[in-house]
Amino acid sequence: MIETIWLTVKLASLTTFFLLLLGTPLAWWLSRSTVWWKEGVSALVAVPLVLPPTVLGFYLLLLLSPDSPVGQFFETLFGKTLPFTFEGLVIGSILYSLPFVVQPVRNAFDAISERTMEAAATLRASPLDAFFSIALPMARPGLLTGAILGFAHTVGEFGVVLMIGGNIPGETRVLSIAIYDHVEALEWDQAHIISAGMLVFSFLVILFMMMLEKRLRREQ
Repeated sequence: MIETIWLTVKLASLTTFFLLLLGTPLAWWLSRSTVWWKEGVSALVAVPLVLPPTVLGFYLLLLLSPDSPVGQFFETLFGKTLPFTFEGLVIGSILYSLPFVVQPVRNAFDAISERTMEAAATLRASPLDAFFSIALPMARPGLLTGAILGFAHTVGEFGVVLMIGGNIPGETRVLSIAIYDHVEALEWDQAHIISAGMLVFSFLVILFMMMLEKRLRREQ
């Protein structure tokens, strides 16, 4: 059980780190870009919100398989295939949880007025300086919300994990898969313990987000 919990926390932590690393500049571009096709990109990012996780997992399985050019590239790069590995789980989790990070961060960037950024430009701040010294600090509530949602959503995901990771103890068997295993084996007590723990975790995440939002609103 400890191994499964550690693997779940490790997956959620790594996924959240990469989500913030990739999602923050993407959210900034979606917020500030004027190209006509940016909403198409926004819709593509949001697809996992409505797409069944098993569908995403199935196409990721095909995309990363050794028979595909992408899968062959990764095999050449890392010396192994990505399906049914922890690395494959990270990639699947990033894609599945991306909208849960990008949307709140984009909303935070949208709330920053153009005048603020123009004022920074008049003070000779480069776009990069303005982004790091003004936009990021002002978007802190959105970044925190995105990080919390990304972490919590990764902990609770099932379909993508099952499709691309399978159920390998110590490698891809996370908590959501462990619940499924216990139910299949009619081990109700073990399933209850894990499910109750995740229920409490979900409640605490929502409560923390509400309290954090209230506090940040007071500070503004």
